[in-house]
Amino acid sequence: MRIGIDLGGTKIEAIALGPDGSTWWRKRVAAPRGEYAATLQAVVSLVSEVERTVGQQGTVGVGMPGTLSPATGLVKNSNSTWLNGQALGTDLPRLLGRPVRFANDANCFALSEAVDGAAAGAHVVFGVILGTGIGGGIVVDRRVMTGANAIAGEWGHNPLPAAQNDERPGPPCYCGRAGCIETFLSGSGLVSDFISKRTTPASSDTVMAIESPRVSAADVSRLARAGDVDALAALDRHADRLARALASVINVLDPDVIVLGGGLSNIERLYAAVPARWATFVFSDRVDTRLVRAAHGDSSGVRGAAWLWEAS
Repeated sequence: MRIGIDLGGTKIEAIALGPDGSTWWRKRVAAPRGEYAATLQAVVSLVSEVERTVGQQGTVGVGMPGTLSPATGLVKNSNSTWLNGQALGTDLPRLLGRPVRFANDANCFALSEAVDGAAAGAHVVFGVILGTGIGGGIVVDRRVMTGANAIAGEWGHNPLPAAQNDERPGPPCYCGRAGCIETFLSGSGLVSDFISKRTTPASSDTVMAIESPRVSAADVSRLARAGDVDALAALDRHADRLARALASVINVLDPDVIVLGGGLSNIERLYAAVPARWATFVFSDRVDTRLVRAAHGDSSGVRGAAWLWEAS
């Protein structure tokens, strides 16, 4: 039995997979935000519960925001800031009394889709999470690529490729720079672009206030489906930027498959619009890389954590 833990900022999810990848058990609990010790205890309790319920012990893999620093062994780059600087990589195995494998949550997403999801059977897979932030993970022959600095696949904090004049210097990013891919392609980036460039008012039957901070990427997509010209233009700009950003990945990694996950992966037009545009920026006579939607949806992260143990 393989146990996977998805260590999110608002929820912690556990799953138990059988030898064939079937789901034997699954549960979500609220994450104890801001409390490291309570986070550890929540994971221990979930593992104990699944093993008690199923009646056997399993391996444990953890998908986490950020990563474990090869230099210090401590958590770094986590947007769940209470984890940063903590010895998660030694504390959790000690409490569970067994080895635990850890990987960035985007790597777990990519692994899940490479093992038995939308990219099953592919040699090189690049997994992309388009959501509140932008994540990326690389899997080669069903093995996660971590890298010397444990940041392989972290493309969201590179500058937007082939930036146009009106895209420079770009929106400020929480990392301290401006114009990062994440600031353009995240859900909030799409919404900000839509609001800032809107030229016509919303129709009276639109159940949203365009100036409201509560406007979501889903609202923009819904407006586009209703024929709103500004929403359609915003999605067109988003697809163009995504094409440029992914073309730079193809030029370096040359993956067989790119899998999209996260809330924005539900925008259907991306799967035709992006491949139609990325050829201009790819250094090849043709592009055979496939762009696909994740097969396991929001289950991919926790499933990939379980697959950290002997995925092949």
